[in-house]
Amino acid sequence: MAECIFNAAVELVDRNIDKGYGNKTAIYYREQEISYDQLLKQVNKTGNGLKSLGIEIENRVMLLFPDCPQFFYNFLGAIKIGAVAVPVNTLLRPNDYLYVLNDCRTKVLVVSEDFVHLVEPILDKAKYLKHIVVAGKAGPGQIAFDDLIAGQSEELSPAETCADDVAFWVYSSGTTGLPKGVVHLHHDMIYAADTYTKEVLALTPEDVMYSTSKLFFSYGLGNALYYPLRNGAATVLCPERPDPKVVKEVIKKYQPTLLFSVPTTYAALLQTADNSPNAYQGLRLCVSSGEPLPEILYTRWKNQYDIEIIDGMGCSEACNTFISNRPRAVVPGSAGKVLPGYEVRIVDESGNVLPHGEIGTMQVKGDSLAAGYWNQHEKTKDSFLGHWFTTGDRFYQDEGENLWYMGRADDMLKVGGIWVSPIEVERTIMRHDSVLECGVVGKEDDNNLIKPKAFIVLKDDYQASEQLEKEIKDFVKEQIAHYKYPRWIQFVSELPKTATGKIQRYKLRVLDETGDAV
Repeated sequence: MAECIFNAAVELVDRNIDKGYGNKTAIYYREQEISYDQLLKQVNKTGNGLKSLGIEIENRVMLLFPDCPQFFYNFLGAIKIGAVAVPVNTLLRPNDYLYVLNDCRTKVLVVSEDFVHLVEPILDKAKYLKHIVVAGKAGPGQIAFDDLIAGQSEELSPAETCADDVAFWVYSSGTTGLPKGVVHLHHDMIYAADTYTKEVLALTPEDVMYSTSKLFFSYGLGNALYYPLRNGAATVLCPERPDPKVVKEVIKKYQPTLLFSVPTTYAALLQTADNSPNAYQGLRLCVSSGEPLPEILYTRWKNQYDIEIIDGMGCSEACNTFISNRPRAVVPGSAGKVLPGYEVRIVDESGNVLPHGEIGTMQVKGDSLAAGYWNQHEKTKDSFLGHWFTTGDRFYQDEGENLWYMGRADDMLKVGGIWVSPIEVERTIMRHDSVLECGVVGKEDDNNLIKPKAFIVLKDDYQASEQLEKEIKDFVKEQIAHYKYPRWIQFVSELPKTATGKIQRYKLRVLDETGDAV
């Protein structure tokens, strides 16, 4: 039987007061330093404000925010009263928001004033929406967040939830089709934090954490919210786009001890000027996820700053990271080893477990796995197999138990009857001195046979030419099996990516077929 009463908001906020951290900084945001005591009061006032709107246990509360304290207040306030927090991507289109509003059947939308214009065109089609709360200036028919919580009590008893009650959803971007509502329970964040932050990060209340990935993503939600709060640490919130100038300014101002980012951002930081060895001297550890970290990028960063980047792998369904390299034991290019509390297995198309060294589809088992997908019964049955979740990622495990990412199952290329991983080809191309970024997809040759094609972004000091194209092809032939080299190379100014920095291969395929960027 599930433990009652168990509430994730209590575990993440109230427990820090019990530990004597009330006066300690929980959030750095611009010129504000918000203590754990202040955070608790604002969470309680927000929870009471939501209750005043008629929000009850299990009701969904949709959140549309940049990284800011109000995200914390509403996310945790909703969970504390037993409602379900549903943070959404701030980079979507109006019709995407309409889909999510109706899919999760939210009664209330809490939105930053900066994003109201994104939802106003579709609000009349939101079937279940009763209230629009705006953090900032409210328009006609809207409620100002400050007015909602003004006069509300700073005391709030948690709802009588248990560990297996629903706490929040995240909507996964997916590779095809409409986004899926990933349903997470109250214990999921706690379990995920207690494994990763203790085993890998060794977090303490003295740490200050900064994530360039935003809170509405699973990766950013862990990095910036439940990882630090579970450990009484501090988090730095920055709503701006994480270009190198912004990231460097944040690091200089707040002196974080841990940086969480994606390979694309680390590559961009290395490209910028003023890369003195002491540029990030306050950092004790850097973390990467979202896409594989190329070995060459790890090496360049380590050589430049003498700081390790710990690459790992997680997914929305697992509530964050379940595979990771370990400090002082990094195997560059690999995703690392499975964390305690989780199990992984590599299986073939029939579900048979494969031996070390063979490429197959990864399945993961652990207590932070989602309960399933909202209103997608068949997809849930296809992906959640009892205690196991099928990630759709292709991996192999070496004799040292390190896991090596070989791309999505639908990204693998069959070249001459042999499976070729685009990731392996990309890793090899990235080792060439001229290459900043690259993406590899399959392309049909004159015989309608699939061969690799590479889209390459060059470093500033290099110019595209036939000679450079030949040089890169020859370089790849020397590094890996001959049949894996890219038969075509197209130099581009940038690669299409998701908001989390992942290369959108389907857009590269469209670019190859039509010649038009999408």
